[in-house]
Amino acid sequence: MIDWLIENNLVEYENAVATMEERVAAIRYDGANDAVWLLEHPPLYTAGTSAKDTDLLDARFPVFKSGRGGEYTYHGPGQRVAYVMMDLKKWQTGGADVRGYVWSLEEWIIRTLGEFDIKGERREGRVGIWVAHENGRESKIAAIGVRIRRWVTYHGISINLNPDLSHFGGIVPCGISDYGVTSLHALGRADVDMAALDRALRENFCAVFGRT
Repeated sequence: MIDWLIENNLVEYENAVATMEERVAAIRYDGANDAVWLLEHPPLYTAGTSAKDTDLLDARFPVFKSGRGGEYTYHGPGQRVAYVMMDLKKWQTGGADVRGYVWSLEEWIIRTLGEFDIKGERREGRVGIWVAHENGRESKIAAIGVRIRRWVTYHGISINLNPDLSHFGGIVPCGISDYGVTSLHALGRADVDMAALDRALRENFCAVFGRT
């Protein structure tokens, strides 16, 4: 069983990490339910385990070192963050498979975006989900960064609904400077609100992971 947790107020990053770590321990040692936590953060940058100092261009917002994989990422209002805390050994019958888990996170995002007629795509060698424009340009619409402790996952994904895209200018997002960032609203889906995105996330999580 999955507990779905939705925050209506902005959550400070350090508080979110502490809460995730508590839940991960409870799942691992106390048999607590797996959980998906949907929230927004105040504007901030996080540095993953592969982050390069040179990719922090302008520390205009607080910067946090994160234990998740990946490089620099921006979080802020208008971006839906989904933290997934799940015991991989219980979910994956063939044994815990980190690559399979990341593929499933990608598939979850792709199917969710498809609900709003946006074609999200994987790209070899580029983490996250991308959108191809008619002029051949590509932009990132969703990020992925995970951490796994004793086969229980945490951290997760973020999808740009309508954040201030100029805030990404303080970093080289995920260490990739040749491509831009976009959002559902920037792609013409200003009719989509956070509640609609949350519904699509929940429905497609169940479809991809087989969990309710």
